[in-house]
Amino acid sequence: MAHSDNPAIPEIGVGIVGFGFIGKVHAYSYLNQSLFYDPPPARPRLVGVCTSRPESAEKARQAGGFEFGTTRFEELLERDDIHVIDVATPNDLHRDEVIAALEAGKHVYCDKPLSVTLSEARKMLAASEARPELKTGMAFHMRFIPAIMRARQLIDEGFLGRVYHFRASYLHAGYADPKRPMSWRLGPTGGCLADLGSHMIHLMRSLLGEYASVRGTLERWVDQRPAAPGSTEMAPVEVDDYCCLQARMASGALGFIEASRFATGTEDSASFEIYGERGSLRWSMMDANYLEAYDATAPAERQGFTRIATVQQYPKPSILPSPKLPVGWMRFHMHSVHDFLTAIVSGEPGTVTLRDGAATQAVDEAVRASAKSGEWADVPAT
Repeated sequence: MAHSDNPAIPEIGVGIVGFGFIGKVHAYSYLNQSLFYDPPPARPRLVGVCTSRPESAEKARQAGGFEFGTTRFEELLERDDIHVIDVATPNDLHRDEVIAALEAGKHVYCDKPLSVTLSEARKMLAASEARPELKTGMAFHMRFIPAIMRARQLIDEGFLGRVYHFRASYLHAGYADPKRPMSWRLGPTGGCLADLGSHMIHLMRSLLGEYASVRGTLERWVDQRPAAPGSTEMAPVEVDDYCCLQARMASGALGFIEASRFATGTEDSASFEIYGERGSLRWSMMDANYLEAYDATAPAERQGFTRIATVQQYPKPSILPSPKLPVGWMRFHMHSVHDFLTAIVSGEPGTVTLRDGAATQAVDEAVRASAKSGEWADVPAT
């Protein structure tokens, strides 16, 4: 790693592969570290970007201020001034890109889900464990929502006591129009479970611990779509539009997780409710500035759900915007990247690593097995 103008703050060169929506989100997160954190853990430098076509590579280079654009992924790996490979490509490309980056001696930040299958995830995890000096991170950005970080604190302090059961959902409506054309998210490696379900599976694991077994359902309501925008040719849809699962956690807690891309009228509607012996917690992305808590140990005359204003108070050392201002979606991604960069500089593991991605993939695997058999399925080890 090179040094910035402040020798105490190292410069980290970043190469991003893939520059669709999420690639742009990741680039924004690197570019703004020095504005939002004082001091920042590092000063990221956007060195290279790789896309599938020369014209999109040049457009990405200009948009993100990269030093070069390329269609050859190996060019990112060959550069000594690139220390991080950020994988922002479709799901089926993650395995080869992550493994190649680790073998080339690069730290890796990967979008979710980690892979398409648990077998792939295990290979990626093995490649990571073979290079323990390299740090990994994943874009499970909900982990870094201030209200959820506060919920984690309360749970760790014993606020809930024994957890009895929970509900969690992530609802979108983006695919409800049957005329929406095909994309990779509707191909054999996409689907609602991978796209939205992975977020909630990881989030509830981060709050409540490991899964023991699941019983899942996958549903598809549109079997074919236009093959391309404006096309009259139809292509088969091979993945789920909706998923739900019952879960039994290792702690004994029971839960229900639901995800849909057909929830008519919803926006980015993620939410959860957790019910315990001493209290309850609930939260909604559409009211993300607040965590609601119920203290069952309080005197009867003071019982009731309390709205805790978390806004942007968690975590420090964010300085921009003010901790009192409403929180925004990009902030969650920025702190996910902040956590990853901190891990690189400190040498300590980050909050979310490839191991967390593999654990989510194990639940995904069990849900798919259960959906086929109609029975409960144990969550396999990673």
